[in-house]
Amino acid sequence: MSYSDALAIQLETAAERKLGLGTDHLFFVEHPHVITIGRNGHNENLLASEEVLARSGVELHHSDRGGDVTYHGPGQIVAYPVMDLREWKRDVGAFVRAIEQTLIDTLADYGIFARRIAKLTGVWVGDDDHAAKIAAIGVHLSRWVSTHGWALNVTTDLKYFQYIVPCGLSKPVTSMAACGCPVDAQAVKSTLAKYFAANFDFELRAAEPALTGDLK
Repeated sequence: MSYSDALAIQLETAAERKLGLGTDHLFFVEHPHVITIGRNGHNENLLASEEVLARSGVELHHSDRGGDVTYHGPGQIVAYPVMDLREWKRDVGAFVRAIEQTLIDTLADYGIFARRIAKLTGVWVGDDDHAAKIAAIGVHLSRWVSTHGWALNVTTDLKYFQYIVPCGLSKPVTSMAACGCPVDAQAVKSTLAKYFAANFDFELRAAEPALTGDLK
């Protein structure tokens, strides 16, 4: 699904949640090649012109999520939790840490040791001298309702990161496949949903094989 169409679904769901209607959702999506620039983005971290990106089949969008510049594309699981934090914790830091833990727990199930790095949002593999980002996180909160979320590189073609300085950092990126773990994306989504529910105290209503899981 295109970035714009997925954003429209998020915003529609978020508008309901702000009114106390509907239910919290965890949306999974795979985007065509797209680069997004967050509200803290720096143009110098975009290493190609819009014309070059267009010739390479890459869209460019500005976003109100946190963070800098990132890439989404085939082979990457993008997850958008749209939830009312007033019914969980009114704590942005705790929200991001719980997302990181969901990713760390999921990767552990596939034999990949992942971790946090202090002051660097996201999830990393490797030691300090050879750390590589395997999952990026960028969220937005409006009236305590969240949009945007995370991107986990599963079988992502990492060459597309050549067009950006990912999240404004010089550290490399990696994927589950590059870590020697070729997996089925649907299975990873189910694992992510399981740990998301556990870390946020949700009960899953549906997770598989649908593309979305309603949460309560």
